Order: sequence, then structure tokens, then C-alpha cells
Amino acid sequence: MDGAGRRRIYLMRHGHVDYFAPGITDPRSVPLTEEGRRQAEAARDALHNIEFDIAVCSGLPRTVETAQTVLSGQEKPPALIVREGLEELKSGWLTASSREELAARLAYSFDAAGVPGAAFLPDGELFADAEARIIAALEALVFNDKWRTALIVAHEGVNRIALGWSCGGGLATISSFEQDLGCINLIDIDVTPDEAGEGLQIERTLIKALNVTPYDFLKHGLSRTSLEHLFDVDFGGVRPKQQDF
Repeated sequence: MDGAGRRRIYLMRHGHVDYFAPGITDPRSVPLTEEGRRQAEAARDALHNIEFDIAVCSGLPRTVETAQTVLSGQEKPPALIVREGLEELKSGWLTASSREELAARLAYSFDAAGVPGAAFLPDGELFADAEARIIAALEALVFNDKWRTALIVAHEGVNRIALGWSCGGGLATISSFEQDLGCINLIDIDVTPDEAGEGLQIERTLIKALNVTPYDFLKHGLSRTSLEHLFDVDFGGVRPKQQDF
């Protein structure tokens, strides 16, 4: 059947951004920093021999810029497709007076994802709802688009949920899938005809590579979590307490 076979997804997280940069009033609109552009360029160089059939991003500027940078290394790059279902988890409004406080409130935000009714921060999107829309977006790509190799540039929460889906562990596993800024994951998906012979089904998924950072392959300079790095703090492995702020 047309479309059956093995598909390969290069799943990236966008490069470094600064939510506290002057002039930033909407975190959705934040662009890559110079560091983020270097991370995207390292991914571009690492992937330049890969021929992508499709390229997908969430449509938020940080994923668009990362994807465009990666695709600039392609001889014949595909057009960039926006899938809004791959936007980052919606956190609601969170007020913080400093990077440290915001980082402390976010640091362990995925730990309870598998608990029924758990949300991403106060008044945020339910993890179960986010999982449903993200997996729906991924399955739509698999079942409705004809491709063998795809680039997908998304966000930390999106990637964690995609990896939880790929390993079969679901939301209970996503707190363990660290996603450094500008990282690359490699997921193979075996697609076969369904039992009725009228459509396709996913036979299995294989995680071939996880959280690869071409700008620092051995992570010598990445001792902090990605969130600590993003907010330029270091909790030293100690769980921060809200009352400390």
C-alpha cells in the first residue's frame, strides 16, 4: 500500500531564546538569540547530508527560525509546513519577578504529568489534552503525508510527549526525557496496512537517538538542565522551593 514502510523523523527542539530580552512582551514571539542561532547552525551542519522530504514546525518564531537555518544547508530543501498542533504546552499566566523564580516554578513542571487531571503550571493546559493534540498532529503527518524522512522542529514539552508516545510509556515517562536546546532526536516509525486493508497503521516506533546536541556532542558544557541553561541559573540538583523567592 502506498505510504507503508519505515518513516524517519528528525525531531528537534528550537535553539536558545531569552524571554527577558528588552522589548519582549509576548513570549510566543521571542526570537533565537545569537547562541540559539549557533545551535541551529550546528544542527544544519550535522544534517546537511540528510534529504528531507518534508519539514514541519509549530509556527512560533523560534521554531521557524531554527527550521529555516537547518534547511539552509539542504541542496533542495522542502517547503516549511506549519502544524499548530505542535505548539508548546499552554501554561496560563505565571507571574515571576526574576529568572530564578520563573525557573524554580518551571523546573519540575513535568514530574506529575501522568497524574490524572495534572496541568502544565497553574491554570495551564492539561497534560492529557496536550498529549491528545500532539499525538494527533504526529499521526496526521504519518497517515496523511507521503514521505520517508521528515524534519520536525518543536518545543521541549512537545518533544517529551512525542518521546513518551514513541517508547510506549506515555505521560508517566516524559519527565525523564531531557531536551537540550537545539537538540536532535531520531525516531523511526514502521507503517503497515491496517487489518481492513483500507488505510495505514503504526506497527512500531523505535527511538534511534535521543537529545543529541551537535554543538556539544559529549555535553561537556551542558551540566545544567536545559531549563537552568535557558534561564541562566544553576540549582545544583537541589529542588528549588517556592518559598525561597
